[in-house]
Amino acid sequence: MNSNKLILASVLTAAAVLAGCGGSGGDIRDLRNYIEETKRRPGEQIEPLPVFRPLPPFSYAAMTLRSPFEKPVEELARVKGGKSVKPDLTRAKEYLESFSIANMTMVGSVSKDGTLWALIDTGPGAQRSVEPVTVGNYMGRNHGKILTATPNQLELMEIVSDGDDGWVERPRIIKLEEKE
Repeated sequence: MNSNKLILASVLTAAAVLAGCGGSGGDIRDLRNYIEETKRRPGEQIEPLPVFRPLPPFSYAAMTLRSPFEKPVEELARVKGGKSVKPDLTRAKEYLESFSIANMTMVGSVSKDGTLWALIDTGPGAQRSVEPVTVGNYMGRNHGKILTATPNQLELMEIVSDGDDGWVERPRIIKLEEKE
C-alpha cells in the first residue's frame, strides 16, 4: 500500500508542476506586440567596411647574426694572428642545422656496426623529432660539426661570426639528459 501512495503522490506532484508552467498558453501578448513592433521598424543603413591599406612587406635580414639569447664570443677568441676560420657555405645543409642548438638535447645513444649514434631531440615545436647523429655530422645554425661522440655526450665545434667580418671557433658540449 505504501508504494501505491508514493506513486499517487508523485503523479499528483508532476501534474501540479505542469499546470504551474502555464500549460494554457499564459499571457504573452506584450511579448508578441514587442516582436511585431520591432518587425515594423524600417531597416537602418549598414556602415560600409573600412578600407584597409596593405602594409609594406618586411624582410627579416638578421638570420645570420648571433642570437641575442646565446652567450657572446669571448674576447680571447678575437685575438688576431691565429688560424683563419670560415664556414663552408657551399656545403649542403643537414637537417639538424635548421634547429637552434640551444633547444636540442641528447636523449640517448645507439651503437651500430661499430659506430656510435647519438639521439638528439630537436626541441619544442611543430617539427619535434628525435634524430640520430654521429661524428662528422653538422647540427645547429652556427655550422656546428660533431668532433667526438661518447655514450654520454657530444663535443662539437661551431663557427660563429666574431662581429668584425670574421669567424671564430666556439666549442660546445651537449650532455646526455637523464630523466628520473
